[in-house]
Amino acid sequence: MAEYFLTVARGLEPLAATELASLGAEAITPEFCGVAFEGNRALLYRVNLWSRLGFRLLVRLATGPCGDADDLYQTVQQIDWRPHLPPDHTLAVDATGKNRRLNHSHFTALQVKNAIVDQQRQHWGERSDIDSQHPDVRVNVHIRGDRAMISLDSSGHSLHRRGYRHAVGAAPLKESLAAALVTWSGWSGDMPLIDPLCGSGTLPLEASLKALNIAPGLLREQFGFETWPDFDAPLWQQQIQDAKASRKPDLETIIWGCDRDPDVIQQASDNAQRCGLEGQIEFFEQELSELVAPADNGVILCNPPYGERLGQGEDLGQFYHLLGEVLKQRFKGWTAFVLSGNKALAQHIGLKSAQRIPVYNGSLPCQWMKYELY
Repeated sequence: MAEYFLTVARGLEPLAATELASLGAEAITPEFCGVAFEGNRALLYRVNLWSRLGFRLLVRLATGPCGDADDLYQTVQQIDWRPHLPPDHTLAVDATGKNRRLNHSHFTALQVKNAIVDQQRQHWGERSDIDSQHPDVRVNVHIRGDRAMISLDSSGHSLHRRGYRHAVGAAPLKESLAAALVTWSGWSGDMPLIDPLCGSGTLPLEASLKALNIAPGLLREQFGFETWPDFDAPLWQQQIQDAKASRKPDLETIIWGCDRDPDVIQQASDNAQRCGLEGQIEFFEQELSELVAPADNGVILCNPPYGERLGQGEDLGQFYHLLGEVLKQRFKGWTAFVLSGNKALAQHIGLKSAQRIPVYNGSLPCQWMKYELY
């Protein structure tokens, strides 16, 4: 059994713990911006393939003192790097966190790199080349106080980058956050769903991927572990085949997304095509003021502008008032969920929320607000 750590956005730790349990993880411990757990290599591959909420899956190698650069060097040197990094494999080091003496990520990463390649020279007489963009092995060092956690990054690029979203709007919602919002809504794919402000389509797409039980990692080209010395190709292929076999063929209901901008509707349609969902989701151009409910009941998910990135030239208070009026007058029998990072603007919706879940969109504190529309 190996020790793993899945990094997630702040506030998603409990959801991620539940997700990991469903994938077969053991000894699950939520921590700040991540979840520690244990499992075998098959689980490592499965979590990378299936996690809708995670950023990076780290394999913990060691934790040790890092009061200064010498301490950190010794902590890294005590790891036997031979099974993980032969000199014909390229290397990159990422550093996060800091303390009083190690407060510059580039310097910290350099100390870790030096410790690794010095050990390689001692064992083999040669060392790995550095490739910061596409390394065979990516090492992660995280400093918290006077302790450093040294890990291997099994994911490569962040897991939230599914691979389908080549085109995004001006204020894109991360796919992992969109997946969390869908989960919090309780929507299970059995009733109609619409995003009236869909942008490049992330919320409807993540809802569809979940409802069809499509592993989000199937859309990616490569994971970090595929270039590791101990990569088990047959085991990985089995995971992929199992994931493909578990996909449902068709949605049980209709999913719509609309926006007033024809360019972003085209982006959403292109993204759906890359997901293989072009025949399952309907994206269309529509002004919010002209929108009518496409069914008698269902779920609305939306992420309106809140003044951070979009709409500074508009009267956003008036826009939120319009959103509230459209929901109240035209969507009776529906349940709406609205992500807002601006409490003053949210008040203009003019509806009493039945539930508010605190969540972070990047570094911005937001609320995922539920409205029962009678």
